[in-house]
Amino acid sequence: MLHFIVNPNAYAADPATLSALEEKLKARGAEYDIFLSQEKGEIAGHVRALTEREGEHTVVAVGGDGTLNEVLCGIADPARVTLGLIPLGTGNDFAAAANIPVGLEALSLILDGEAKYTDYLECGDERRSINIAGLGIDVDILERMERRRERGKKASYFKCLIASLMKYRGIGMRVKVNGEEKEYKSLLAAVCNGRQFGGGIPICPPAVLDDGKLDLLVVDCPNRLKIPFHLVLLMKGKILTRKIAHHMLCEEVEILPEKGGSAQYDGELFPAEGLSVRVVSGKLKVFRGENAQSV
Repeated sequence: MLHFIVNPNAYAADPATLSALEEKLKARGAEYDIFLSQEKGEIAGHVRALTEREGEHTVVAVGGDGTLNEVLCGIADPARVTLGLIPLGTGNDFAAAANIPVGLEALSLILDGEAKYTDYLECGDERRSINIAGLGIDVDILERMERRRERGKKASYFKCLIASLMKYRGIGMRVKVNGEEKEYKSLLAAVCNGRQFGGGIPICPPAVLDDGKLDLLVVDCPNRLKIPFHLVLLMKGKILTRKIAHHMLCEEVEILPEKGGSAQYDGELFPAEGLSVRVVSGKLKVFRGENAQSV
């Protein structure tokens, strides 16, 4: 049985697309059910009730990175779940790392493909992430979008990115990783499993989905006159070549900002005093493409 968890408010989750999905499933004789969420937070509760039942389950998120995150956070035991994704969001950043085609083409991976073990991030007792969790300017960008009521609009992310770069003053952070503790005045701290965020910004191209490692990236606040230069490097995926970027592989990390606020998990904002993250490997299986970033 395939359990499809649909966010009807996702960018491309219109009624015609959902009808086409059902037609394809019926044509293949697939056993399935569909749950349409009505409000934020409802998906996690439904997925938890579903996956608390005995046996193994195949759960498919239909929507964007936020929908996928809510599904992941609701899973009772990831070892008994195979996770699929039909990317219908604006950014689809995890889909890019997992080489999952956007739209209904992804259904072929679920019906005919083989699921592979995929790492995810355990972020304390209540949150998980499968793409990128972070603190700093990425949170500031998302908060700007919420104030402008422009969440889900890809072009708006870039506009808010520019505004944040011009005004963001950075934040002091203590980072505990690999047995060391260091302090930074940071633009951002990102804990990466996937390689991009913000609808295609290649923040950490070397990240691998199943290497059992986290890619920690801490970026110092640059001189304000050099912000345009570093923005170009960021958009080209070359920020790691600069001295302001500190890239470390680890299995767990704790990031303590000088003041609490919010953290982002796969683009979703939640209150947080900091980030405490460990990688979970060899437990969750995900349907993903042949050329996905993998060891």
